[in-house]
Amino acid sequence: MSAVGVLRSRRVLRQLLPGLPASLTRHYTLDVPAPLLRTQAYVDGRWVSAASVFPVLDPATGQELARVSDCGPGEAKQAVEAAHRAFRSWRDTTAKERSVLLRRWFDLLVLHREDLAKLITFECGKPLRESLGEVVYSASFLDWFSEEARRIYGDIVPPSVRDRKLLLLKQPVGVASIITPWNFPSAMITRKVGAALAAGCTVVVKPAEDTPLSALALAELAERAGIPPGVVNVVPCSRDRTPSVGQVLCSDPMVAKISFTGSTATGKVLLKMAADSVKRVSMELGGHAPFIVFDSADVDMAVGGAMASKFRNSGQTCVCSNRFLVQSGIYDLFLDKLGRAMDAELRLGHGSEPGTTQGPLINSRAAEKVVHHVSDAVSRGARLLKGGTRLSGSFMEPTLLADVTTDMLCTKEETFGPLVPVIRFETEEEALAVANGTNVGLAGYFYSQDVSQIWRVAEALEVGIVGVNEGLLSAPEAPFGGVKESGLGREGSKYGVDEYLEVKYMCFGGLKL
Repeated sequence: MSAVGVLRSRRVLRQLLPGLPASLTRHYTLDVPAPLLRTQAYVDGRWVSAASVFPVLDPATGQELARVSDCGPGEAKQAVEAAHRAFRSWRDTTAKERSVLLRRWFDLLVLHREDLAKLITFECGKPLRESLGEVVYSASFLDWFSEEARRIYGDIVPPSVRDRKLLLLKQPVGVASIITPWNFPSAMITRKVGAALAAGCTVVVKPAEDTPLSALALAELAERAGIPPGVVNVVPCSRDRTPSVGQVLCSDPMVAKISFTGSTATGKVLLKMAADSVKRVSMELGGHAPFIVFDSADVDMAVGGAMASKFRNSGQTCVCSNRFLVQSGIYDLFLDKLGRAMDAELRLGHGSEPGTTQGPLINSRAAEKVVHHVSDAVSRGARLLKGGTRLSGSFMEPTLLADVTTDMLCTKEETFGPLVPVIRFETEEEALAVANGTNVGLAGYFYSQDVSQIWRVAEALEVGIVGVNEGLLSAPEAPFGGVKESGLGREGSKYGVDEYLEVKYMCFGGLKL
């Protein structure tokens, strides 16, 4: 299929997905201007074809959207070399120059937000309203780091002797490999690249094989913003070539830094690759977020938070609530209100439909995992209150389970889908033991009106991000990252730039003072 002009999904969703609204009997069209629908790699300021291509599919229909250059180790090496050459001049630009360029890039994202949102919806599956929200969120990191570029300060340290001055300089680490996931194909790039460029680093981006179109559109806009050749490079590749491309990006001596968002298992593999040359590494890995509702909570507020936290992107975010713990005094009330909210607010369909709130899961493997978690829980005594059925393709009904216990698979593994397993608990200590009884710790949520309890629980939760009476946490001003096996380092906020900087100590001696 041609990768330029108007691309049409020629299957009728109703035929593929029995059980979905009859209003979905129409064709779906990805109508994006050709300059934003890039399919080649972007290396050293040039659009480069690889020897082969791989298909990008609409997860809602299975229809091919485009064929994208399938880069291998050779193209990855070329991108690293280009970034290394560009670093020599980019690191010497002034903070103001970098700030201005990042701001221009931000302006272009805002200007083209509707087309960028369409790309996200068609290659990722999320509803268009959420995709628009992601583009705004994505742009906010360029806005934030355009300002942070001018706030990278060193220090002057008081010396212990009179004839010297002690200075601390902050300098960019060098070339950064940026490896990003499919569930936020735009925001995960700008959150990393914005910080890297603000610090004076250059980057090679490897987007997820499911969602390369958003990354390539960002590269197009970076070029239009005037970011010099080699400063931003994008090398898409298929699943089959990911290991060999990743090997280059994580082991090449010219790469100084790796930033990765993805599974804990993959993160451990990349850490081993980085260890041989002792590279700087930051990682945002898997989560298994608890969502605790205490008897003192405002139940309606808790239900609203649960809906926002669980069902955004059909449950496919790293900070999605995965284990719901509700105190016995309000357990039945919470289940009733949550079930009613699910019935009233959730609508399955293609993400481009205005009424859709729940798109498909990214692929069939993702849907199979949710089905497996549901069947395991039911076989162990859980009650199925809502949903539980996999529809055709990768669509999955939003599912509510009661009487869930900690021996069930859905409480031991991150589901990454629209499943709400609800555990009953009696005491605060019991809830904390369950919440912390895992080897990961990215985000955690709880609802309470007891101020003393709020302080106790917020400090006791073993996570990097805590939502208190709030289900949506992310903001460019706030640090994002986890503890335990959920990752290393922080992204966003004033701390995000530090991941791309070295601190150099300079002792200026022999002074006659």
